[in-house]
Amino acid sequence: MRVKKWSGVLSTMLLMVLIVTACSKENKQTGQSKELEGKKLFVYCGAGMTKPFTEIAESFQGNTGAVVEVTFGNAAQIISQITASEEGDLFIAGAEGELDSIRDDYIADVKNLVKHIPVIAVQTGNPKNISGIMDLGKEGITVVLGDSDATPIGKIADKALTDAGIYEQVEVAARTATAPEISTALSLGQCDAAIVWKENAGIEGVEVVSTTDLDKYVKIVPAASLKCSKNAGVLEEFLLYLESDEAIKIWENYGYEVVE
Repeated sequence: MRVKKWSGVLSTMLLMVLIVTACSKENKQTGQSKELEGKKLFVYCGAGMTKPFTEIAESFQGNTGAVVEVTFGNAAQIISQITASEEGDLFIAGAEGELDSIRDDYIADVKNLVKHIPVIAVQTGNPKNISGIMDLGKEGITVVLGDSDATPIGKIADKALTDAGIYEQVEVAARTATAPEISTALSLGQCDAAIVWKENAGIEGVEVVSTTDLDKYVKIVPAASLKCSKNAGVLEEFLLYLESDEAIKIWENYGYEVVE
């Protein structure tokens, strides 16, 4: 793989903590849910899922009054924080394989949520006429990929390119710490193509190539309950909410597909 030195700046996204507030939403609490009011839930979530998961957390808080604190980051950052602090209730990972290193010591239970779908994305209008994965190895095509040591999408990209036999031919303009940064680089014209999650490709200046080349690399987003959880009651209710029609609709609005 040829890595091109890139003069542009890619931020190395640090863990971002979002304390969800529901002041702008209609309060839908019921008598049954008021027992959760003011109680806290601490969640880790892959940065690529920031938009849908923020909406889900806000909706849950609006329904129950619970305070949801979400830490977004790449998988490596999140796992490091879990093992160092031994704090938190839930980890929403980009792929179940990201749980392997902490499964025995830190994971209490896992529920499958939705399909995480990788796609080949290009600049709007597809000026380089990219039709599939083999085109990514052609002369003059530059690609931005996720960091394979930190992100599931980076690992998937490397595997797909290796399986296609073009890994060494691909000219990589940059590697990013999170999935959203991949699409941002593409939208700014800093590369010709990228392998990114479907939901991150829905921004201005980016379109998805219609191809089945990455279908076999679809992953499942798991909700992993942590053994260090100190908020069992809120966690149980939140896990139930993640299976609700309301939560599923939010996922679908961002391009995810429900696990059958």
